[in-house]
Amino acid sequence: MRTKDAVGKYGEDLAARYLAEHGFAILERNWRCAQGEIDIVAREHRALVICEVKTRRGLNYGSPLESITYRKLATLRQLAGRWLRTHDLRPGEIRIDVIAVLMPHHGNPTVDHLRGVA
Repeated sequence: MRTKDAVGKYGEDLAARYLAEHGFAILERNWRCAQGEIDIVAREHRALVICEVKTRRGLNYGSPLESITYRKLATLRQLAGRWLRTHDLRPGEIRIDVIAVLMPHHGNPTVDHLRGVA
């Protein structure tokens, strides 16, 4: 596994653990279709949460949050609809969250959770 892939997987594992510890039910991870991939699909109360996880080892290329573009958010909205059609669900609310994981070379990773970005 490439270092970038290993860092990404570690960040997604950390994000899933964070969500579970904060009362989210993890429904699916790394769901793929022809349009792309959803990192984490979770439920928080009545809300279905589509969660994009961005992990970085440092800030040389900016914050992990800076990599979330308008185009990426549009794709996530399309993927959310596709996931719902595939699973035939009609949740009370649908939300797109972003979790940014920063893994410094020294010290513990940090997790920032932004709710309802799109």
